[in-house]
Amino acid sequence: MAAKGGTIKAASGFSATEDAQTLRKAMKGLGTDEDAIINVLAYRNMAQRQEIRTAYKTAIGRDLMDDLKSELSGNFEQVILAMMTPTVLYDVQELRKAMRGAGTDESCLIEILASRMPEEIRRINQTYQLQYGRSLEDDIRSDTSLMFQRVLVSLSADLYEAGEKKWGTDEGLGTDDNTLIRVMVSRVEIDMLDIRANFKRLYGKSLYSFIKDDTSGDYRKVLLILCGGDD
Repeated sequence: MAAKGGTIKAASGFSATEDAQTLRKAMKGLGTDEDAIINVLAYRNMAQRQEIRTAYKTAIGRDLMDDLKSELSGNFEQVILAMMTPTVLYDVQELRKAMRGAGTDESCLIEILASRMPEEIRRINQTYQLQYGRSLEDDIRSDTSLMFQRVLVSLSADLYEAGEKKWGTDEGLGTDDNTLIRVMVSRVEIDMLDIRANFKRLYGKSLYSFIKDDTSGDYRKVLLILCGGDD
């Protein structure tokens, strides 16, 4: 089957400064306009979101990530912040989180390392070292060569298993929502169409319908946009 690619592309007629002003207006004063935030950030690709972050600092003099953290909450906050974090840094943060605390989230390690290209792995290793002052390989403490065998089907399985455990519950922001957000955000510009096709082939139901049935609120709105369609 030919590769189909991602669901989010660079927005045309893009102005980072205008988007920054829109975001500031959405978060200024009493209450937060979540729809305005979604309409900007969910329809921009990663490169454009980074331009918006820079423009927000330049034009408004505030840190966009700090403002988003202070105004948002729950799964909606988590998915928006994930979308705003540069891809390699996001992978690094997720890998580190998977190895902290009691036990190791091996499925997270496999999911990330098995679905990244060799050049991406090299940059992940470098960024991990810079970010935490330690080697990723040392933290994993095992040979990661066998982790590069799982591909799109495994990502689809991760999404399905997360749904089986009921996405969208805010109780402790558990592993299931983390998995859903991580896969959706990290693959949206790369192979989300392929993941959708594999998901429907495996489970007889579209990923879009699955998300619609098992999530809610602004969190669901963002995920459905990232999904890109009901097929």
